[in-house]
Amino acid sequence: MKGALEGWRRNLAVLWLGTFIAGMGFSEVMPFLSLYVGQMGNFTKGQLTMYSGLTYAVTFFVIAIVSPLWGKLADRRGRKLMLLRSSLGMAIVIGLMGFVHNVWILILLRFLQGLCAGYIPNASALIATETPKENSGTAIGILTTGYVSGNLIGPILGGVLAQVFSIRLTFIITGILLLIVFVLSLTLVHENYHPSAAPVDQQSGNLLSQFKNPTLIITLLVSTMIIQMGNNSITPIISLYVKELMHNVGPITVVAGIIAALPGISTLLSAPRLGQLGDTRGTDRILVFGFVFAILMYFPQGFVSSIWTLGLLRFMIGISDGALFPTVQTLLSKNTPQHLTGTIFSWNQSFQALGSMLGSLLGGVVSNWFDYNGVFIFTALSLLLNFIVVLIFIPSMRHPFAKKA
Repeated sequence: MKGALEGWRRNLAVLWLGTFIAGMGFSEVMPFLSLYVGQMGNFTKGQLTMYSGLTYAVTFFVIAIVSPLWGKLADRRGRKLMLLRSSLGMAIVIGLMGFVHNVWILILLRFLQGLCAGYIPNASALIATETPKENSGTAIGILTTGYVSGNLIGPILGGVLAQVFSIRLTFIITGILLLIVFVLSLTLVHENYHPSAAPVDQQSGNLLSQFKNPTLIITLLVSTMIIQMGNNSITPIISLYVKELMHNVGPITVVAGIIAALPGISTLLSAPRLGQLGDTRGTDRILVFGFVFAILMYFPQGFVSSIWTLGLLRFMIGISDGALFPTVQTLLSKNTPQHLTGTIFSWNQSFQALGSMLGSLLGGVVSNWFDYNGVFIFTALSLLLNFIVVLIFIPSMRHPFAKKA
């Protein structure tokens, strides 16, 4: 038993580092991707906006489509194989981005990056299946801090590397880091993978019929999409909102960067503790807390007049993220047959990618209709509707505090 415990802890340590670097590699290029597109030709402002938008969106679009396919393959062949496919593929594709001089080739490589995605959901699936059930919430909470902190540090590190070296060299450095992830995953991650007695294709019924509670699974996947939609609806306008609150005076870009980073910092701090509380007090309680807390924190952001107040509320949003994302993953893990864990975690990534696309789109539309503060109110209302749906379709959520600890 001791050896098994040491095995899952080693997996957790290696995959934490892997998801950290993968999250960092995915987000590292975001601050300067539009600038890089601008180097590909003499574009008008409208053309640059169009090409930049396409370059950003194509990766999420592909992830949303192919993630379920990779998840099915993971359940057939094992999650470690998918970790190796993803890390090696991303290392090659992102490294090659440093050598392109044509915007359409860059878009093609971003398309291929979407095909190579899947490291983080397969890491989550492997941890979920290799970790004792009584520790799964804690382990997934800790793993969440890996890719959250990677996403947090990535844009900052990418901006520094691009400034000190060059944008092209930053892509190459990121590719090298992902190659290190491949080697670590190959040599140090262990999976006790045993194929299901009946192949997935031969199991009776469709995918949802293989779950004891298909409605719960659908509700959780939709919740992932709406939570991520809420996070991403803020992204396109946060710097503009900061500029408005600061009356266009002072270090606006620095303050906007700090404000954007605050939720990630608080998620990093809160997710492991909330995961432990979920294991000891019940995941239902943590999910209810996450929804209520997020709704209460989003609404007032649309009415603030001080940058300090906005910063405090954005920090609090990270706490709700630390409750919501790991808890949804833990509930998916606990309510999924082991032979379908990779499939369902990949579906979860697919819904998260859809949320990213919808959030960016709706954030821009809502801000045009109702100004910046309307985006925060729209997000709060979306989460409120999501919470009502959860209460309707997951009965255990209606009385979470009546349950025994």
